[in-house]
Amino acid sequence: MRNHEITAQGMLLDQNGALTEPGWARSQLLQYKRSMIHAPSFRIKEWDYYLVPSDGFAGAFTISDDGYIGLQSVSLLVFGDQPWEHTQTVLKPFPLGKLKLPEDSSSGTTEYADKRLQMRFSLEDGTRRIRCHFEDFLQGKPFDCDISLAQPPMDTMVIATPWNRKHAFYYNQKINCMRASGWMQYDGRRYEFNPGTDFGTLDWGRGVWTYDNTWYWGSGNCDLNGKAFGFNIGYGFGDTSAASENILFYDGTAHKLDDIVFHIPEDSYLKPWTFTSSDGRFEMDFVPVLDRAAKLDFKLLVSDQHQVFGRMTGKAVLDDGTVIEVRDMMCFAEKVHNRY
Repeated sequence: MRNHEITAQGMLLDQNGALTEPGWARSQLLQYKRSMIHAPSFRIKEWDYYLVPSDGFAGAFTISDDGYIGLQSVSLLVFGDQPWEHTQTVLKPFPLGKLKLPEDSSSGTTEYADKRLQMRFSLEDGTRRIRCHFEDFLQGKPFDCDISLAQPPMDTMVIATPWNRKHAFYYNQKINCMRASGWMQYDGRRYEFNPGTDFGTLDWGRGVWTYDNTWYWGSGNCDLNGKAFGFNIGYGFGDTSAASENILFYDGTAHKLDDIVFHIPEDSYLKPWTFTSSDGRFEMDFVPVLDRAAKLDFKLLVSDQHQVFGRMTGKAVLDDGTVIEVRDMMCFAEKVHNRY
C-alpha cells in the first residue's frame, strides 16, 4: 500500500467540500471546519472517544453528535476471573451540531450534561482530563470518574480518508500512549490507574460517512522499560489507497505500517485470533478475555458491535528494523457493522 504522508498545513476541505489531500499525518496539519462541509447536517458525524484500560479493568467514554442522533456512553469493564462489563448509553435525537464539538483536538472542551449524565473532556497544560458522573449507571448506583491522561509532545495517527461518494470523507486522529492516572468508582469499589503501566487512547473523528459500513479496529499500549509502546490498526471503510491507519508508536515516534489482516474465528469472537501483515512488521496472537458486544436495531439505525478485549503476544518491527516483542499485552480489537 502506498502511504502518502501529509507534511504541510492547510485546509482539510476545498471549496467544493472535497478532501484537499487524502493521506496520513503525525498531527492535525489539515484544519477541519464544519462550515465547509457540503452535506446536510444530519449526515455529519463528530465524536470524541476515550478508552483507558489497565491490566485488570478499563473505562470507555463517548461524546458524539451523529447528525440525527446523539450517542453518549460510558463503559466499565473488569477482566478478572469472572470478566464482566456494563455500558450505559444516553440517546438524544437530532443534535445536528448543537453539542458544538471542537474543530481541533488540541483545544476546546467536549461536554454533555443532562439530569442523569454529566461528562466533560478537557485539555489543560498538556494533560487531558475525563470527568464523569452517571446517575443510575447500573442497579440504581452511580458511576463517577476523574482521569488524567498526560500528552507530552509526540507523534499521533491522523488520516484523511475519502469515499467514492460526493461530499463523504472521514478525518480521524488516534492519540496513543498517554499515561493514565486518576480513578473510577462504582458500587463502593474504586479503580485506580497507575501512570507507570496504564495508558489512555483518544479516538477523535469528524466527517460525513456513507450509510452502511463495516470496520475493523485494534489498539493497545504498554510500558517497555520506561518507554511507551503502542499500536493502531484498522481497515474496512472508505478509499484507503492513499494511506492506511496502521501504525506503531515507540518512545513518542510513529512508525508507519502497510496492510494488516484480522483473522477472527467464524464461530466465536472469544476464540483466539491472529493478526498478519503484508510487510511482516506486525505478527500477533490474541487471546480474548471479554467481548463487549452491543446490538441496536431501530430500523434506519442499526449497530452490531464486538469490541473484544484480550492479551496480545508477538512482534512488531520499527522503521529501523528494531524488533519489539510483547507478551500478554492487554489491548482490544473489534469488528463493527453500522447503518446510520
